[in-house]
Amino acid sequence: MDGDLWGTVIFGDVVRSRREAAASSEWLARLVRILDARYAGERSAPFGYTQGDELQGLLEQEADPFGVVALAMLHESARPMRWVIRAGQMDPGSGPATQRTGEAFLEARRMLEGAGRRPDALLAATGDPRADRLLEDLAPVLGEMLGGLRPRQRQLARLALLEGRRQAEIAELLGVRRATISVSFRRAGIRSLERMLNATRSTFAEGSEAARTAAS
Repeated sequence: MDGDLWGTVIFGDVVRSRREAAASSEWLARLVRILDARYAGERSAPFGYTQGDELQGLLEQEADPFGVVALAMLHESARPMRWVIRAGQMDPGSGPATQRTGEAFLEARRMLEGAGRRPDALLAATGDPRADRLLEDLAPVLGEMLGGLRPRQRQLARLALLEGRRQAEIAELLGVRRATISVSFRRAGIRSLERMLNATRSTFAEGSEAARTAAS
C-alpha cells in the first residue's frame, strides 16, 4: 500500500435530477459549500459535484462520513438522494474529489450503480467482511429512518443529533414547552435514530481500520 492513501469516499446522487436539473444543481452547490466548511479539517479533498446530480467527497479515515449524510438529509432544503460510503485506498493526488481516483472510488462507483436498482437510500462498505455484513443491514435502515422524517421532525433531529442540543434547549429555542418536545422526540423516534446512527458509525470505523490493517 506504499504511496497510496486510505480514506472514505462519499457519493451522493440526486434522485430524479433530470426532471429538475436547475434545482438539483442549486442544491448540490449549496451542499458542497456547507460540507467544505464543516469538514475543512477532516477532508482529503474538497467536495465537488458533477453533471448537476452527483456529489463526491473524500474524507480522512478518522472523519465521520455518516455525519455528511445526516447533515444533507436533515437540511431544511434537502432533496431526495441516494448515498454510498466506501472506505479504502485511493491514488495520491490533488484537487477536488471529482478529480481523484483509486480503488475506493471504483468500488463506490459500482455500489452507486447498484443502488440505482434498489430502493435503499444509503449503502456503506469497508472491505472488511464481518463489518460489511452488518453494514448491509444497518446502513439502509439508517437511510430509511433519516429519509422518513417530516420537515418539523428533521429540524428536531438536526438540533439534537448534529448540534448536540438537549430537549430543554430545543424547547427554549423553539419557544415551546419541554413536554411538547419530549412528545415530538418520541413520535419521530429520534432516540432510536441516534442509536442507529451511532451503531452504524462504530461498525464502519471498526471495519475500515480492520481493512486497512489487512491491506498494509
